[in-house]
Amino acid sequence: MIDIVDKKTRSRMMSGIRGKNTKPEILVRKSLFSKGLRYRLHDKRLPGKPDLVFPKYKAVVFVNGCFWHGHDCYLFKWPSTRTGFWKKKITRNRELDRINIEKLKKAGWRVFLVWECALKGKGKRPLEQVINTLESWIRGKKTEGEIRGLIEHDRE
Repeated sequence: MIDIVDKKTRSRMMSGIRGKNTKPEILVRKSLFSKGLRYRLHDKRLPGKPDLVFPKYKAVVFVNGCFWHGHDCYLFKWPSTRTGFWKKKITRNRELDRINIEKLKKAGWRVFLVWECALKGKGKRPLEQVINTLESWIRGKKTEGEIRGLIEHDRE
């Protein structure tokens, strides 16, 4: 597929994408805060700098973008330009995710992943369902958890 914008515009657009304080992350944060849960943001002392850290519950939450973490869902599609660059970048992101989650678990932290597809797009879940699931997990004892969009493996 041919890009619909020129290289300079695409470069500017891509450089404007943030790694933290994204819309999905802020949505999750505000919702959990309204339920009385308090957290730290992007704690640099922990592997992977989790988006939300709940020291009281020894729990961390990552709100992952489906594209940047190569999620197997309808929101992710391998780019058709600079394929080598993107393959290397996204593969490395996946590997770092795996390593950081492993380190967190070894240190006694519980880890939960919230995927972007659960919060936006045609497969999004009701926000209340996502937040209730997450709140229940945080206050519970399970060591890991994940929430994805409703439509799985619906890709071209």
